[in-house]
Amino acid sequence: MQVLRDHFLKAAVEIGRSGENDTLPYDIDAGFIRDTAEGFADICFDLFQEIDQKSFKDAKDFLNELTIGAERLLAPSGSNGFRITTKIHPFWNLYLNGLGLAIAQANEPNRSKRVHSYRLGIEGAAFFDRSHSWRTFKEATLKEEALKEDGCVVVQTDISSFYEHIYHHRLENVIKDLGAANSTVALQIDRILSKLAAGRSFGLPVGGQCARILAETMMTPIDRSLSDAGIVWHRYVDDYTLICDSRQHAYEALSALSHALADYGLSLNRTKTTTLSAKHYADYVAAQLGEGEDASADLRDLDLHFDPYSDTAQAEYEQLKESFKKIDVQFLIDLEKDKSQPDSFVVTQISRALKFQEPKIAAQLCETLLDVGNLDSFRASWSKIMRGVYAVRAKGEFSEFHAKIDQLLDRVIVAAPHLLMPEANLLHFLRAIRFARTDTRGVFVRNTFERSSSATIRRACIDCWHHWPDRTGFNYVRNRWQNLTPDEQRMFWLAAGNFGDEGKHARQQLRGSLAQSWRLGFEHNGSQTFAACYQDWVKNGA
Repeated sequence: MQVLRDHFLKAAVEIGRSGENDTLPYDIDAGFIRDTAEGFADICFDLFQEIDQKSFKDAKDFLNELTIGAERLLAPSGSNGFRITTKIHPFWNLYLNGLGLAIAQANEPNRSKRVHSYRLGIEGAAFFDRSHSWRTFKEATLKEEALKEDGCVVVQTDISSFYEHIYHHRLENVIKDLGAANSTVALQIDRILSKLAAGRSFGLPVGGQCARILAETMMTPIDRSLSDAGIVWHRYVDDYTLICDSRQHAYEALSALSHALADYGLSLNRTKTTTLSAKHYADYVAAQLGEGEDASADLRDLDLHFDPYSDTAQAEYEQLKESFKKIDVQFLIDLEKDKSQPDSFVVTQISRALKFQEPKIAAQLCETLLDVGNLDSFRASWSKIMRGVYAVRAKGEFSEFHAKIDQLLDRVIVAAPHLLMPEANLLHFLRAIRFARTDTRGVFVRNTFERSSSATIRRACIDCWHHWPDRTGFNYVRNRWQNLTPDEQRMFWLAAGNFGDEGKHARQQLRGSLAQSWRLGFEHNGSQTFAACYQDWVKNGA
């Protein structure tokens, strides 16, 4: 394992394309990291070298003295569940991802071909190869010759509270095995994770790329133990499928997996462990993959991960638009809204497809998705719906229907406030309403800013005032500068550019405090700093 400047550079580019956290909306900080990628690659690599050249004791003391900003936010998981996601300070998120990429490259050769989650990509800016997915995981299990044997049974199971139960010290040891004896990478990861977990020695921050890499690294020796035991298995993240020649061997395989997990402080979820005959399993997977549902088959098969930064972006966009001419998307969403439990994948695909529709069709779909009754049924796909609505609301070709979409969004504030309770939901909603101010939104954003204890939420409120632009909101925040967190201050600093002389004067008055307020704790005289990079980025037309 070798950490290079290029790891941090690639991490910066990837953040700029995909965002910092996939459970939360794209944040302007991701654009900041992208636009200043070269400078941040230098800062990160210099910091890494400084730490890596220290003794283990000095490196640990140095890291322990740092403040690593992060906030825990509630995000939905399915229709009725929730989980905690972590919004990490943009610099530390970048630094973690750079270290993670170095770890992933060192660990990838150790991983079994039976692992289908987060395989490292070889080409392009993305960390992971999109050809590996949950769908290909399920399809690979159906190709096993063992399924054709008489008496074959299949065990489906998953790990209980996977990310939350990963023990930092065991992870540190696994990472140590990838590096040289004097490498501090494992120590750095351990200390940063401890700070993100508020001093606890377990749990990964959900939502970022590094957490996925660390989870897969932790699972590598566990996967190897299954192969050593002669078990036919496949895994996607925390989901295991074990293929056995009898129920007796299935029980033995499940025991072997439980032992392997226990060695690393993990355990199986008993309520999600099922044993099926080979035929029942094949039928079950066919249903999961939507086979036989002719109406949605074409939609399911489309790859809607459109990359606007691709060299062939326009051609890819036109090709996707052409693909939808043979799909009656409105019919499909009407089918889903009448189900007691809508298919979240179909709803997600439809939400992703909004920006590829003709304007009138996109407006009709938005009306269906944002209907308060339907939205409650579709709540498991909230983030995808809001991303889709945002994409339509942002594009000029849909401008004829923007006023209608704004009315539908305003109705959510009044008729479905419960859906805005989880912070992740609220962040997606605030991003969708920042295009235009209405009286309903003005009251909502002001009340949200005053009542929320979340710096991330308050920052999103400032962003709304920035985009509207709302001078009343600007002055309201300006008079509370000293009470703002550094993240809120940075958003206000950016927003000031939209308020003419008043914004210019505010920046002049506050400039002297920024170096100290936005200090990360490892800066040296004469070196590039996070605060200076941000000020330059804003000055040069962020």
